[in-house]
Amino acid sequence: MAENHADFIVLGAGPGGYACAFRAADLGRKVVLVDPRATLGGVCLNEGCIPSKALLHAAEIIREARHGGDWGISTGKLSVDLGALRTRKNGIVAQLTDGLTGLARRRKVQTIRGTARFTGAGTLDIDGEGWSFDQAVIAVGSSPVQLPGWPKDDRIWDSTDALDLREAPKRLAIVGGGIIGLEMATVYSALGSQVTVIEFMEQIAPGADAEAVTILRAVLEAEGITIHTGTKVTGVKGSKAALTLTCEGGFAGDIKADAAIQAVGRRANGHVVDPQVAGVDVDDHGIIAVDETCRTGVDGIFAIGDVTGNPMLAHRATHQGHVAAEIASGHAAALDTDLIPSVAYTSPELAWAGLTQAQAKERGIAHKVASFPWAASGRNLSSGGGDGLTKLVYCPETHRVLGATLVGRNAGELLAECVLGMEMGASLKDIALTVHAHPTLSETVAFTAERALGTLTDL
Repeated sequence: MAENHADFIVLGAGPGGYACAFRAADLGRKVVLVDPRATLGGVCLNEGCIPSKALLHAAEIIREARHGGDWGISTGKLSVDLGALRTRKNGIVAQLTDGLTGLARRRKVQTIRGTARFTGAGTLDIDGEGWSFDQAVIAVGSSPVQLPGWPKDDRIWDSTDALDLREAPKRLAIVGGGIIGLEMATVYSALGSQVTVIEFMEQIAPGADAEAVTILRAVLEAEGITIHTGTKVTGVKGSKAALTLTCEGGFAGDIKADAAIQAVGRRANGHVVDPQVAGVDVDDHGIIAVDETCRTGVDGIFAIGDVTGNPMLAHRATHQGHVAAEIASGHAAALDTDLIPSVAYTSPELAWAGLTQAQAKERGIAHKVASFPWAASGRNLSSGGGDGLTKLVYCPETHRVLGATLVGRNAGELLAECVLGMEMGASLKDIALTVHAHPTLSETVAFTAERALGTLTDL
């Protein structure tokens, strides 16, 4: 018999895990939250979403200062104190993790620092202590993918190392042109590194709208970032002077770098808690399959977040956490993952949700497309914005919006209106007849709808 018993236990304290634990506590459950870290928040808060956004904000300040001359504003010679920037970043993380600790305490959620593993369908081992439980939620997240065949070298970083901000290397190679790679390129380019992005697929930000990606790529390259798509790294060697990355495909040859970031995605951590011992299926990629209520194939055991596969995004995990807590507590809930927004916090930002034009075509879904160029947005131009785009994919018969893509300043914020519209089944007319304040970037959404309807007067 286990020495300890949990009514409701959550394994992992990332965005999904703590959201699940807190929601269950609000519903009257006695909750235990287990995580090997000393702080709550998981990868996202401690070494992912939040620290990266802090550094991206710093990068934006640097870029604004460098382009101040275009507005007749001179800031003199620019300098960056990496130590002070690192301290600022860490302070923001500490403020938020301390806040989570307080929220757990006020909800009477018992937090345990430790590593849990299943020992049976209703039992766990947590650092040598036996536990039994009535219901459990697996929320153990994911880890950076490590490319095979690379040497062990302190100059080879994963995303966590990159956010530690050890230095701004003179030459930085980033392998992987997805969201993480592009955000790191944005940060280190602003800090003065000569950045080269190497992407295996034919476009950066794979899966995003090709037209919007073309705009983003042009801006990144104008900022001095070199991008090679359709390119594979076939070998890496380290010497005292530099790392040498040998490439083939779109770019064939050697790339010299003082540091390299592996940013080729993340792998689900399903195997770390031995779910198969409890009868829970986990595939070779560490992914645990769940239904729309976050149930696994074992009664009383749920899984949420990155461990359930793509899209591996914090906001998806949070909503899954709420669903799992509510279902486990006898309430009706479910999550449709078709409308999970994605945002690359680059400069400019790239954001999308729902169907892209290419996806609609591939799936044989009847659709039309309308777009509005940000070169015609007064707010964009008067705020120092460059090229940008708002694009809507819609049903030609009902005019319901099926997908949205935006590229430009604050695109991630603007996307929320489109997601809400799609969730509520909004038509182009609903959006076009909604009065948007002028001048705002949000007008571009209404202008796009008007263009599709033939009522636009701003082009």
